Amino acid sequence: MRFCPDLVHEGEGAARLHGPNPLIERGTPSLARVVLRTVAIHGQRRKSMKLVTAIIKPFKLDEVRKAIHDIGVQGVTVTEVRGFGRQRGHTEIYRGAEYIVEFVSEDENRSCVTDDMLDTLIEAIQKSAHTGKVGDGKIFVFALTQVVRIRTGERDASAI
Repeated sequence: MRFCPDLVHEGEGAARLHGPNPLIERGTPSLARVVLRTVAIHGQRRKSMKLVTAIIKPFKLDEVRKAIHDIGVQGVTVTEVRGFGRQRGHTEIYRGAEYIVEFVSEDENRSCVTDDMLDTLIEAIQKSAHTGKVGDGKIFVFALTQVVRIRTGERDASAI
């Protein structure tokens, strides 16, 4: 048998590596150590984080920004984008000539949140961006593995 560290919990959400564990037999993959180590990073358990990207109509930007702020999300990144969905663009008449607009102007909003805020954020965006017409937009959710605040070096949930 070989000795591997085991977890000792101290306080809410805190964990640290402590002492040998004689129950792990020789030949056990080193993955056991990796799993234990990822649970105990900087003395705290990692919170799962998500990146929420919403494509919305530009005239709804202020409403969405206010809704995001009102639920307590502290940051949002907005980018002006162009694209099309099922509607495949539309036609417009300008000075008597008809033009086909293939790419529609939209805004892309990105926010990082922990899992406990995810459903609240999605609901706030959906309610504030809704018009009931074709092309209201989409919300995409991506898993984040790590976030680092450049100025302070804070990581993960504390860096959001």
